[in-house]
Amino acid sequence: MPKKPIVIGVTGGSGSGKSSVSQQILAQFSDVSVMLLQQDYYYKDQSQIPFEERLRTNYDHPLAFDRDLFYNHLVHLISGQSIEKPVYDYALHTRSDQVIHEEPRDVIIVEGILVLEDERLRDLMDIKVYVDTDDDVRLARRIVRDIKERGRTVDSVVNQYLEVVKPMHHQFIEPTKRYADIIVPEGGYNQVAIDLLTTKIATILS
Repeated sequence: MPKKPIVIGVTGGSGSGKSSVSQQILAQFSDVSVMLLQQDYYYKDQSQIPFEERLRTNYDHPLAFDRDLFYNHLVHLISGQSIEKPVYDYALHTRSDQVIHEEPRDVIIVEGILVLEDERLRDLMDIKVYVDTDDDVRLARRIVRDIKERGRTVDSVVNQYLEVVKPMHHQFIEPTKRYADIIVPEGGYNQVAIDLLTTKIATILS
């Protein structure tokens, strides 16, 4: 393994297609060790908070994340140390007792809605990517996902989007676009941008 792995930050709003971009990058590098470190695993432990209060958690706010643990784990991986990645239980709205053992890799893709919001994380990244997708497209994708995967109703998804997700996006997520090295319109559907990214990573690796 090289002295320092390549660290790629991939961010964008909910439903922007950042996961698709990350997965396509992963698929291009089957011959090197690549890992995906997702910010969603690092929501704060809320086991000391009553369940009714946990239900009101704003998952799109920077304070919802255990920023220090996320940063420290990335530092460990960069320095060649393994980590025990936390697992979040969305049914109980708190961290579960499980962890996932992760070994350091040649390429680390750091993905999440606010990974460019923390200056400490940005300073560790070699390439910073912002996936830029229109609000109406992101809402449509979120409706489909939450109905199919989480058993939500259309009304509940739309209300949450208008009351929390959209305001948080414009307040905290979209402003981080200015830190990006590459802005990818329309996420995983932008094959040209994906090809440029993977070519750049391959160049650094070689």
